[in-house]
Amino acid sequence: MIKTEEEIGLIRESSLLVSNTLAEISAHIKPGVTPLQIDKLAEEYIRDHGAKPGFKGYNGFPNTLCFSMNSAVVHGIPNNVEIKDGDVLSIDCGALLNGYYGDQAFTFALQGISEEVLKLLHVTRKSLELGIEQAVVGKRVGDIGFAIHQYCEKEHGYGVVRELVGHGLGKALHEDPEVPNYGKRGQGAKLKENMVLAIEPMINLGTRHVVQDKDGWTILTRDGKVSAHYEHDIVVKKEKAELLTDFDVIDRKIAKNKNLQEIVVK
Repeated sequence: MIKTEEEIGLIRESSLLVSNTLAEISAHIKPGVTPLQIDKLAEEYIRDHGAKPGFKGYNGFPNTLCFSMNSAVVHGIPNNVEIKDGDVLSIDCGALLNGYYGDQAFTFALQGISEEVLKLLHVTRKSLELGIEQAVVGKRVGDIGFAIHQYCEKEHGYGVVRELVGHGLGKALHEDPEVPNYGKRGQGAKLKENMVLAIEPMINLGTRHVVQDKDGWTILTRDGKVSAHYEHDIVVKKEKAELLTDFDVIDRKIAKNKNLQEIVVK
């Protein structure tokens, strides 16, 4: 649960590799390409950098990326359906390097999304920042969840998914503690210095309810509305959490891809 500085350094290497993988594939997202083609690029990039895809084979998952489109929340399996304008792509990527995992998700939007969906993406990404602000020594997991839930559901009326949560990270992809995106202030596991967490709000445009697809993996919104998912790996510190993953490298590539909508929180 609590990592040494050496371990944190190794997790940082894995986490930055995942960030760079997401940045690499973001340059290739455009109408007409398929999730499977993007998945292949991600796997090649990770292996070319001496790592293994973190998700491939994990509990039997078949691919490198969890590629969840539009009403898919998480755990989508890459397929041959061509991407088109107006699509929303929540892509979750993991890598295993030097025995430690990195894990990050980012929701990409093709040009042509509605203002309603664009707002959902901004709010979800902002909620991640608000959750991370709570990840300091002495706070509790419930403080993180409260901040995300309050902003997304109470202030903006979106559905905060309950069934899927963030988690600790290290030699295992999923370690304690669980980090729900809802909760009560002052409750849950106490945060200690050098705990490494993956914080990942999954926020629905409509209700919070989800269902599992018949493929056994993909989690879908029950009402068929769009969902968004952003994730950072962080280290709990006394004054301010330290980010291990990086959105800036992804944002820079998105800014150069005319097919993608920029989702930047100021």
